[in-house]
Amino acid sequence: MSSSPVLPLLKRVPPGAWVAAAWFAGMVLTLLMRVRLPGEHRASVLPGVLFYRWDGLLTHLLSTALLMAGCRWLTRRPLGAMAVLLAASALATMPIGVAEIPLAQFLAVDVALYFTAAARPLRTGVLALVMSVTALVAFVGGRVLARWPAGTSAELAVALTAVVAWLVGRSVHESRKHDADLTARATDRALVAERLRIAREMHDVVAHSVGIIALQAGAAARVVHTQPDAAREAMSAVEAAGRETLSGLRRMLGALRETGPGQDPAGREDAPLRPAEGLADVDRLARATTAAGVRVEVEWRGERRALPAELELSAFRIVQESVTNVVRHAETDACRVRVEYGEEELTVEITDRGRGVGRGTGRGAAPGFGLAGMRERVALLHGEFAAAPAPGGGFRVTARLPVPAPERARDAVSAPPGQEPVPGAAA
Repeated sequence: MSSSPVLPLLKRVPPGAWVAAAWFAGMVLTLLMRVRLPGEHRASVLPGVLFYRWDGLLTHLLSTALLMAGCRWLTRRPLGAMAVLLAASALATMPIGVAEIPLAQFLAVDVALYFTAAARPLRTGVLALVMSVTALVAFVGGRVLARWPAGTSAELAVALTAVVAWLVGRSVHESRKHDADLTARATDRALVAERLRIAREMHDVVAHSVGIIALQAGAAARVVHTQPDAAREAMSAVEAAGRETLSGLRRMLGALRETGPGQDPAGREDAPLRPAEGLADVDRLARATTAAGVRVEVEWRGERRALPAELELSAFRIVQESVTNVVRHAETDACRVRVEYGEEELTVEITDRGRGVGRGTGRGAAPGFGLAGMRERVALLHGEFAAAPAPGGGFRVTARLPVPAPERARDAVSAPPGQEPVPGAAA
């Protein structure tokens, strides 16, 4: 597979460079056909009268200068560049002493026609083809009107190569458009699936919070006459849990699409409810990944504290997806996870020193759906997301999730000193 890096390098070559290469290849072919090569008694084509004279060499030089100008304009002004290339082809034919524009002199135009049809709209490609065929017809027609010999049959073959070049370029254009449509649809499906999964997880969070509210309310009802302070504390916990749940719903569910009743994104009917995962599970994830062969170093900064469930769940999913990408694509044996608790935001950063490419996808696949899912999660929480190669090598994923103002202002609910906590408050 040593030749695999060659294709990306070839893709970086601009179209004008390919056109220039075709021009010089045609010039070399023209020269070789007019000299006696080893094994030949004479040259296969006799050179024209001007071929070796100073005026013939000057004509070749001028036509090459026109060609280079057309190559520079090809990506910015394709039709103007096509006109200059056609003029260069006609001018280069004069010292050869032939009755038509040969294929060797028209090869650069064919290459330019291919790139124009492949990269430009249909109208521009059709106009370029019409210009090319019209130039051939005008060249032969002019010789016929002047009663000079005209290579009409040979010029028909050259015109056919122009049509074939246009058809190939148009086919590439349609193929690229189809691939782009497929990629866009696959990305949309991945985003919808991610939103549905977030909705299912949010459903679990809400169900878990409602269960806690029910436990606290039941405990308060049992001790309301015997321990009024404990009952008041339990009702404060109910209020806090209710406000937290409603805040999370307002921030997330309004932007999510609904799924079918009783069905989660994976297609399982009536999936059981479970407590949502959070940042407390990062250490468990690190241990499991380290045991699998990729060492995960976790760095905690700031004062660790309880955050809204949807915030912790999204942060954990970002860490989980990033670590999974490191295992699959980074070609490294270690990565670092940094979780920083700030006063106004939670920052999660995952870095590695790997050499792999195509994070979130297989090699050579379409843009990563894993990264798109992480970006979607962060966007729903009004945060900032970045994923790019690190300056010193490797890859870095950073997510900054804002902490809601009520969470920053609200202190953790705790029982007064010397008072027994209400059953279920620790849940």
